[in-house]
Amino acid sequence: MATNAKERLLSAAERLFYEEGIRAVGIERILSESGVGRASFYRHFPSKDDVVVEVLRRRDGMWRAWLDGRIAVSERCPEELPLALFDGLAERFAAASFRGCAFINTMVETADPDSPAHHVAAEHKEKVIGVLDRLLAEGGYLDHEALARQLALLGDGAIVTALREGTPEAAVRARSVAEILLRTAEREPVSA
Repeated sequence: MATNAKERLLSAAERLFYEEGIRAVGIERILSESGVGRASFYRHFPSKDDVVVEVLRRRDGMWRAWLDGRIAVSERCPEELPLALFDGLAERFAAASFRGCAFINTMVETADPDSPAHHVAAEHKEKVIGVLDRLLAEGGYLDHEALARQLALLGDGAIVTALREGTPEAAVRARSVAEILLRTAEREPVSA
């Protein structure tokens, strides 16, 4: 039953943190929404900060699995496969439940770059850059690391803009800029 209680705590915390913000949600609210008792909470988590970190780690795994899925089903050629990020973001932005990026939201809310939650959120962003870097390297782009960071910047900007505007159009605009970056980037010569 302990695993079930921990899962209920994490599910409730993840939903509440994403919908309402980390600071706005206290332990009492997580307990109430999850139906888990205080003693059980503290058996699994020493503090709310530990819940935040575990929620972010869990969300990181799910988000990157989602991105891998978007890449796997993309019909784009290898040189354009990094654009699958923007195709997927457009879908996410259109969802009624879209509240921005849990990782960006966490970094803004915690504000302390030394906090464990901030570290986990920053690590997530670096992992996404790593996925883009791998795709760009496989697509033959010479300066793939710098290009990956540019595409990630466009993705993060699209996320914030979509939240502000309430429309998936930010992903479409970011994808257009990403297409220009890919077209103008140097690539390895194609052998005959």
